[in-house]
Amino acid sequence: MTESTDMAERTLSIGSDDLTEFAEQIADQVQSFLISVRDIAAQPDEDGVDEGLASLPYLLLEVSQLLLAGGRLGAFEDFVPEERFESDAGPDPDLDAMRDRLAVLFEGLDEYAEVFDPYAAPPEITVNRLSDDLTAIATDLVHGLAHYEEGRIVEALWWWQFSYVSTWGAAASAVLRAIQSLIAHDRLEPAHDPETEATDRELVEVAEEAVQRR
Repeated sequence: MTESTDMAERTLSIGSDDLTEFAEQIADQVQSFLISVRDIAAQPDEDGVDEGLASLPYLLLEVSQLLLAGGRLGAFEDFVPEERFESDAGPDPDLDAMRDRLAVLFEGLDEYAEVFDPYAAPPEITVNRLSDDLTAIATDLVHGLAHYEEGRIVEALWWWQFSYVSTWGAAASAVLRAIQSLIAHDRLEPAHDPETEATDRELVEVAEEAVQRR
């Protein structure tokens, strides 16, 4: 592949049908993520149901799809807004209520450890929260969506691309690893069973007595 062909595949002409189609695909994924997170946060409390754990497969899918959209944005050359200064997208929505609800939903699962920069020496371990990160991602996405819905397609793509590289891409990657870990623990580790644990202790005691008799 020649350098000129490679560059052509990494750029989209302003006003072209390809650009419009690409922006529509990114916007669709952004909206899908936002709807899913809001729906999860709005789940009613039900006795005996762990909504946080039950929502993880849906979040796994949505965060994975969102990162695919981010990867597509990152693969292109930088989008440049037509105006020198960013157009006013209006006030960002207040998502504090959603953050609080997610914190309740993921109680006991919310905090997780993450390597802030894998290239730092030594790497810095940070403590993050799923509720904070999901809300921060949603805030970045909503801001770009406001541009898109006002017809400022290039500005929307510019914002989504810039914020992917600077903030929400790393946050979504960290959230995805945390969710994968939670699902792995839930599916691979045996359920807590007092009777089984009692039997295991008895077997250990028998084994220890046998060793002592030798």
